[in-house]
Amino acid sequence: MHSIEALQVAVARLQGRFTLRSLGALLARAGMPNGRVDRPGGWFVRQGWTPRPGAIRPRPLLSKPVPDLPSPKVTRYAEADVPTPYGTFRFVVYREDETGQEHVAAVRGAVRGATDVLVRVHSECLTSEVLHSLKCDCRQQLDLGFERIRDAGRGVVIYLRQEGRGIGLGNKIRAYALQQEGYDTVDANRLLGFEDDLRRYHVATEVLRDLGVGSVALLTNNPAKLDALREGGIRVSQRVPLTIAANEHNRAYLEAKRLRMGHVE
Repeated sequence: MHSIEALQVAVARLQGRFTLRSLGALLARAGMPNGRVDRPGGWFVRQGWTPRPGAIRPRPLLSKPVPDLPSPKVTRYAEADVPTPYGTFRFVVYREDETGQEHVAAVRGAVRGATDVLVRVHSECLTSEVLHSLKCDCRQQLDLGFERIRDAGRGVVIYLRQEGRGIGLGNKIRAYALQQEGYDTVDANRLLGFEDDLRRYHVATEVLRDLGVGSVALLTNNPAKLDALREGGIRVSQRVPLTIAANEHNRAYLEAKRLRMGHVE
């Protein structure tokens, strides 16, 4: 980089007065390859520096499943009755034929042909459900889903193996590190080069078809899940909200989901 360009970038970093796009243009003029840093995962991120919070240019929210990917074929692989604190559920394991990835449906009562069956479609959150992180409300939502189904006498919890809204455990922790610097959950994903939400619900639709559920009362605060199941041919009769009290560690996260990802209660 030419010395004058280097000086300008240094000043920009100190003053925080450039947007990602203007910094990218500056680098491109200096002849630096891949200088466009207005896109997530650009040069500054790879060098270990990220712009100030609020400098990220807004772009349309992508929280629905990626539409151009083929639906995975799943096979019912194993099942057994398993006692839980919420009563006995039949655990049915499904395998994706192509990848071997396993998901599980915890079934309570007779659901085949039934209507308005309570269903919780839940994505894996090891940090919360196993390691007791307080940064999200995933474990509380999972527990509440089991409680509601126990009280209703029938229902299904579909547990999908897509950690960190689909970016994986390691990248989720990288996103946490960015959140420590002041970015919210959406901007952290974007800085790492990911869309806001990479979860897919095609497996859930295949599982519900295999179980023969007539219609679903979906336990969720995420309207995108309703849309995904309906687009997959599942009858969703209603949305049942899950109200979880915020704590000091996840309050900003829950607010970002509400304001930037369209979550409701």
